[in-house]
Amino acid sequence: MGFKIIGREGRARAGVLKTAHGEVETPVYMPVATQASVKALSQEDLDSLGVKAILSNSYHLYLRPGTSVIKQAGGLHRFMKYEGMILTDSGGFQVLSQADLRTIDDFGVSFKSHIDGSAHRLTPEKVIAIQSELGSDCWTALDVCAPYPSDEAQTKLALERTMRWLDLSEKTFLQKKAEGSESLFFPILQGGFFAPLRLQAAEHMSKIQADGISLGGFSVGEPKALTWEILGKTTEVLPEQKPRYLMGVGTPEDLWDAVSLGIDMMDCVWPTRVARNGQVMTRVGRYNISNSFCRTNFEPLESSCSCFVCRRYSKAYLSHLHRSRELSAHRLISYHNIHLMLVLAREIRQSILDGNFAEKRREFFSRIKKDSKDVLALVS
Repeated sequence: MGFKIIGREGRARAGVLKTAHGEVETPVYMPVATQASVKALSQEDLDSLGVKAILSNSYHLYLRPGTSVIKQAGGLHRFMKYEGMILTDSGGFQVLSQADLRTIDDFGVSFKSHIDGSAHRLTPEKVIAIQSELGSDCWTALDVCAPYPSDEAQTKLALERTMRWLDLSEKTFLQKKAEGSESLFFPILQGGFFAPLRLQAAEHMSKIQADGISLGGFSVGEPKALTWEILGKTTEVLPEQKPRYLMGVGTPEDLWDAVSLGIDMMDCVWPTRVARNGQVMTRVGRYNISNSFCRTNFEPLESSCSCFVCRRYSKAYLSHLHRSRELSAHRLISYHNIHLMLVLAREIRQSILDGNFAEKRREFFSRIKKDSKDVLALVS
């Protein structure tokens, strides 16, 4: 297991991450399977899409169905019948998003389940143990994600707790490794939107025996320009030989911008979430399938797309399904959106290997349209 960089252009990198469940070519977009399922898609869909890596959430799986059930099944891969790499999030973001249900102290988080109100306690050690029972390939560490906006004092407290918990998580991870675990450790680097705190976090991370670095605390409501400013300052000081995983950021535009700053791995629920609202992603922008223009348009969602949805179905048919609230619309549009993300990630990787990443990135952004009418005119 390990990570090897095989191509560069500027700060953009192309590499290969080796895990217990196969090799993952980077840059890579990872669909989100929070509860052991990519919403609206089956594992057969993931296979046909060529998905080599996904993200699941240890917090949600701990609550339901419970790690004991998944362990009895032989681990998360066998439970959900997926053979590729699985990275599990720690639940730190859920701690942030459910502030009314939890209490944070220096040693962990006490919270009530959002499902049934039952009381639970998560500690850094317990989160590693949960991921060990899940049997995922890449483990993260319990962290505190400061909300946006937060002042420097509030962000510093969150970072200090995250670093303290990381030290405890590392000890438990190394114990599991000594017991024979082949999983990789991807602890989370926090620090909010204060560059000195991000640099402090990076310095602390350099002392940790980590296989990769997860960059958390982004896409929490901040302006996009601030995302790239702080991310760029952070990746500048990270070790070259370790893969960088940007958590929860993932539109087509984000892929190009993040990779230009040295990011190797990304995940986001956005492509499937907007699909359920009828949003169709394309190379030139987005449009809604319920748009009146689509109701009598018998062309595919995107004429240049090679996914089976675009090869078989028309905008008019998918518009009908969506407006009729047929559940198959969720699957078909989600499939198309995920297909686009995966194809773009592969094209980005190839452009780095070919030495024309900057040129291809400029071409991509030159084609993006903000008005849905302009998008529809180009994809029809």
